[in-house]
Amino acid sequence: MAELLGQGMRADGYAVDVAFDGLRGLELAQSGEYAAIVLDLMLPGLSGYRVCEELRRAENPVSILMLTAKNGEYDEVDALDCGADDFLSKPFSYPVLTARLRALVRRGARGRPAVLSAGDLRIDPAARRCTVGEQQIRLTGKEFGVLECLARRVQQAVAKGEILDAVWDSNFRGDVNIVEVYIAALRRKLTAAGAGCAIETVWGIGYRLVPLAR
Repeated sequence: MAELLGQGMRADGYAVDVAFDGLRGLELAQSGEYAAIVLDLMLPGLSGYRVCEELRRAENPVSILMLTAKNGEYDEVDALDCGADDFLSKPFSYPVLTARLRALVRRGARGRPAVLSAGDLRIDPAARRCTVGEQQIRLTGKEFGVLECLARRVQQAVAKGEILDAVWDSNFRGDVNIVEVYIAALRRKLTAAGAGCAIETVWGIGYRLVPLAR
């Protein structure tokens, strides 16, 4: 099930890391910044309850969607009590799961803005939508991910490696310079849309999204 969910979400344009036990899941959650976590209640090594409790104890604000047993009323109560933001009982449909995830990301982790902006550009990570005024900019999944990564740190230099970690999954073993291909495509699309912002190259580091002077 974990493999199928990962494949489906990657096909929808998300960067996904998959863990098959609670210990590895907790390790990933503590070492990276995620928009949301789908956490199964029944995991080997460390239960979903324990993973959730450890993250909340460490004041990690990531949104958590807990998968619980069929008709597991007490499981659902315990999931919310231990810090999960939402739950979904098995069996479930994939469209419902992704809709719940979009809602969680839209609300955002505590203190995280739901809509990002730079210049006239507006990025809605939950809806996977990028606009300038009423005009929607058509982006591929990877282009959207790269732009979102930069927009979360407007006017800050973001290393190529950090972009790879945020947009490609942890199994990516390709050339780090693939980021340049997507940066070039984004620059063309932002310019064509009159987005009022630009992606600058920070030599020796990576890239920076900056609003343009009026």
